[in-house]
Amino acid sequence: MVQDVHRSIIIFNRRGFSSVSIDGTGCAPAGLYFCFKRLSDATIFIVMYGLTSLYFAGVMVRLILVATPAVCLISAIAVSATVKNLTSLLRTKQKVPQTGSTKGVGSSKSSSKVTLDQSQPFQKNGAIALLVGVFYLLSRYAIHCTWVTSEAYSSPSIVLAARGAHGNRIIFDDYREAYYWLRQNTPTDAKVMSWWDYGYQITAMGNRTVIVDNNTWNNTHIATVGRAMSSYEDEAYDIMRSLDVNYVLVVFGGVTGYSSDDINKFLWMVRIGGGVYPVIKEPDYLVNGEFRVDKGASPKMLNCLMYKLCYYRFGELVTEYGKPTGYDRARGVEIGNKDIKLEHLEEAYTTSNWIVRIYRVKPPTNRL
Repeated sequence: MVQDVHRSIIIFNRRGFSSVSIDGTGCAPAGLYFCFKRLSDATIFIVMYGLTSLYFAGVMVRLILVATPAVCLISAIAVSATVKNLTSLLRTKQKVPQTGSTKGVGSSKSSSKVTLDQSQPFQKNGAIALLVGVFYLLSRYAIHCTWVTSEAYSSPSIVLAARGAHGNRIIFDDYREAYYWLRQNTPTDAKVMSWWDYGYQITAMGNRTVIVDNNTWNNTHIATVGRAMSSYEDEAYDIMRSLDVNYVLVVFGGVTGYSSDDINKFLWMVRIGGGVYPVIKEPDYLVNGEFRVDKGASPKMLNCLMYKLCYYRFGELVTEYGKPTGYDRARGVEIGNKDIKLEHLEEAYTTSNWIVRIYRVKPPTNRL
């Protein structure tokens, strides 16, 4: 009964789904209490398992998945022990007080028994109320889990969904469209450069080699890609040639309003790249400490490779009624550089909703 946190893929309304019924992190301390109360080899193992997983979850937020089964198990012990105690109280037989005249010590014992017996109905009523509350919360939690499964887990992150103005469900299948194009229209030995988030998807669905992926542990490789994305096109071209890159893939949400695109991830590319290559400095891409893509953006930002690849030909596009051309729906601003020219790359493919854009790296020109 651990608290569930799910990242919604509804692109116009990104929100977290959390448990509204029973918070497993709240039940876990009670479960630890019952484990210590009934010490055995099994309960000691559960306590050690829970504390160890809690430590690793505190070290890195992504490792909270390690703590999930432990918290579920300990919380289940708390709920089970509570229900068992309440049901045992209900099974206790009520004693009927005997009438009759007794004297001395016998009279005082009889009066105390009558007082205890009279309190039993109130205890049973309280136990029944608590049991009803527990089963209500458990049923609500089951309904909540079913809803989360149908809304979040049933829609893979590779297929985006949104609600239209009339409440109708809109599906954005741009990722699979782009990977299918890669698989069908590029050489089998082609190398694709993208941010590491999409590495596994490109390899599995596009069947093409990537420079970095989700399993890249060498920080220098990721920093090199970050440096290329945050450099001017001429500098980035030299980096791409050194990596034998044939295609560059970027994710862009300016048309649909998809906020988890590469523009919003760009500062991480700058930070990671600058951590290895001092020539990349984060303040060069900020204006008064603010990250901007409109006319007030920094010159470095307006002319870096990532900006040019995302916003190429975007300045000619009307994305929303009543807004100027080049209006970025994800960031709610008009872009600052609409006249983008590419020298060393050419547009190879853009998906139907402009979410995935693929560029071909031109071969070097012959020099005398």
